[in-house]
Amino acid sequence: MENKTDTIIIGGGAAGCFSAVFSARNGYRTVIIEPNDRLGKKLGITGKGRCNITNACDLETVIKNIPRNPSFLYSALSRYGTSDCMEFIEGLGVPLKIERGNRVFPVSDKALDIVNALKTEIGRLGVKIVRDRAIEIVQSDGAVQGVRTAKGFYKADKVILASGGLSYPATGSTGDGYKMAKKLLHTVTELKPSLVPLETVQDCRPMAGQNIKNALFTLYDNEKNKKAFSEQGEFTFESYGIGGPLTLSASSRIDKLREGRYTVVIDFKPALDEKKLDLRLQREISAAPAKTAYDIALTLLPEKLTLPLLEAAKLPSDKKAGEISAKERKALLTVLKGFKLDIKSFRPIKEAIITDGGISVKEINPSDMQSKIVKGLHFAGEIIDVSGFTGGFNLQIAYSTAAAAAE
Repeated sequence: MENKTDTIIIGGGAAGCFSAVFSARNGYRTVIIEPNDRLGKKLGITGKGRCNITNACDLETVIKNIPRNPSFLYSALSRYGTSDCMEFIEGLGVPLKIERGNRVFPVSDKALDIVNALKTEIGRLGVKIVRDRAIEIVQSDGAVQGVRTAKGFYKADKVILASGGLSYPATGSTGDGYKMAKKLLHTVTELKPSLVPLETVQDCRPMAGQNIKNALFTLYDNEKNKKAFSEQGEFTFESYGIGGPLTLSASSRIDKLREGRYTVVIDFKPALDEKKLDLRLQREISAAPAKTAYDIALTLLPEKLTLPLLEAAKLPSDKKAGEISAKERKALLTVLKGFKLDIKSFRPIKEAIITDGGISVKEINPSDMQSKIVKGLHFAGEIIDVSGFTGGFNLQIAYSTAAAAAE
């Protein structure tokens, strides 16, 4: 089976769907090759199903939130920025709202509203969707000829490779795109998880499942003797270590993870300095000297954390409150204001929100995302060696690179 078209897009995720709309709106006959039974599968589960679609900030702020190869994206983000994305989505009939940290969500809090709006527009524009797996990008004399799939061959002079990374393989991110690019002599940089939960040296199983809503979470780089990340917010204890929003954000600041290099320090009471917290402890002890250390700690901590933190402070849980020494009280204060967890490893890449690494930006033209090796081959989204912090920045990278590649 052979079919001739103008533009073939490999991958029906966020970058692929945006590429398809931009391409078709410019009058190009466009085909999406996607093995999944539906488009936008990963987009539909982002932001816990709410979809943090972008971030309502200026260009310089976006650039500051892209730690990996930000200068490469300057051109694409300048031409298609966050306000363009918001206007585009609302133009599809999905009203948006801005929340804490300038994060942008659909008013409905439903990621599927974004996915369905994109699918409707793709259908309206006459984009052909082929349920098939791309196997090879065919080139001749340094120029794209088309795409070979499991079922046939599709001829085109332009191919946009938007097949994603290695994270969330159940959504179709299987790494096929890297193999196809390598076959065309493209360099794929080291692939590792980003925005991913972290495994700790310490046993967190007794605290597993406990969500902490308002903590000061600081990641220290012990080798460089400095803070790598510090923010107040939410995280979760897991059987293997820690997860949740703060953990994911911190993970993207980790460079060359080795056991012993990174330590997370948690302040469970960021609203109280140590002096005020000590006064509170003293009041609790004075009011109930016959109670145990466990009972006193329970006034400050969730039940699941009480015993582990007392153990970390080396304070016997059954010790009478009235018998707690100043030294022991100080030890408990230290743990409440600075509970330490040593980072052992990332969780597997399949649990990561994004893949760090990808097609080397040295081999891509930043103005139109075209390969410098194969004419007519363009890249969009996570497959490129760029990545951002949490807050809608990675999806914005997908849209901006898609716009550059398609237009």
